[in-house]
Amino acid sequence: MSLRFQRLILILLTLIMLGAALLLILFNTKQNIVFFYTPSELLENNIAPDKKLRIGGYVKKSSFVKKSLNNYEFKITDNTNDIVIFYKGMLPDLFREEQGIVVEGLIDKNNNIVASKVYAKHDENYMPASIKKELEKNNQWKKNYK
Repeated sequence: MSLRFQRLILILLTLIMLGAALLLILFNTKQNIVFFYTPSELLENNIAPDKKLRIGGYVKKSSFVKKSLNNYEFKITDNTNDIVIFYKGMLPDLFREEQGIVVEGLIDKNNNIVASKVYAKHDENYMPASIKKELEKNNQWKKNYK
């Protein structure tokens, strides 16, 4: 074999290996991807039951019900449609009605979500209480930032 032919084989083998690695990466991410929906998008798309997904919106006012210790039911809304969420576990400290949240879980046959994780969202003015107390103690806290 000539040196030119050896280089060609080496380049072709490298390209084949890179292509195979790329296909493996794409195949793996396709299986592990979790889509984010709003309640309206979820109802429009007719998602298959027992599919893992994320849904975001606001906790509907007067929809929060504590069933038992660490067992909750509430509705997420996008001001058009509502989705019932069932969650068993500890809720985040920022969780409250009319607060933005993201829920990760499985959809059931009735288009309800059985949540495994709940993430509460906060606005840009949020500051943890411990940091606020420390700033107040050092006389560095200003209530009206501009």
